[in-house]
Amino acid sequence: MEDKRSAFRKLHEGPGAFIIPNPWDVGTARILAALGFPALATTSAGMAFSLGIAEGTVSREKTLNHCRTIVAATPLPVSADLEKGFGDSPESAAETIQAAAAIGLAGCSLEDHTGRRDDPIYDFTLAVERIEAAVEARRSLSHDFVLTARCENFLWGRPDLDETILRLQAFERAGADVLYAPGLNDLSTIRLVCEAVTKPVNIVMGMPGATFDVSDLAEAGVKRISVGSALARLSFGMFVNAAREMRSAGTFCFSEQAIGFAELEGFFTGATKA
Repeated sequence: MEDKRSAFRKLHEGPGAFIIPNPWDVGTARILAALGFPALATTSAGMAFSLGIAEGTVSREKTLNHCRTIVAATPLPVSADLEKGFGDSPESAAETIQAAAAIGLAGCSLEDHTGRRDDPIYDFTLAVERIEAAVEARRSLSHDFVLTARCENFLWGRPDLDETILRLQAFERAGADVLYAPGLNDLSTIRLVCEAVTKPVNIVMGMPGATFDVSDLAEAGVKRISVGSALARLSFGMFVNAAREMRSAGTFCFSEQAIGFAELEGFFTGATKA
């Protein structure tokens, strides 16, 4: 376990950028591991959709159980998308880190999104206090753990780059290991964010809008690239289109796009590789 945690931190210290894809169940985790990715991250939205409920409504127990299954699915280090954690207070942020570490996660992310549409972003002071408490909890652990601090402004109608950078800088001073502001959609903005901090920056691809390749993002200063719920949404989108085809047209052309049975099974038996 300690080797996985150490390996995860070292990924953030090497040259260039690395992709950390987001499975939503054991099968997708094992496929991504077989394809050679060095680490995995959970997706809170993908998890919720797989349970048939809305994002942000999964209980603490179900979230931790889900993360535990992803950790156990492969030998890879796993970082968890734990949204705002299991409460609003700094104390709850600390408890979230302790709970995440106890189930074998190599890291997790905490957001400054409140979960309330009418007041979506925590007050600056409280947001920083939450990360400070999470950092203190991480330092109390007997093993390594990578804490990612997220600023959610751009996802919640507050595309204020200056304020977003101020938050990320404050999270860095508080001791966060990785910084993350989802919703940045042009390279010049991404470069400004990376230049404004000294800790590794995570950028998410697969959201609506422009996408960039690994070399573009690495040149801009990005260290880690995730895809959030994009793989889950792609899979569900293909499923919905196939169901609609059967229901409305009475045809089954979707099956031409389906992966072969033997190839898919091979990911779980070791026969299929990258």
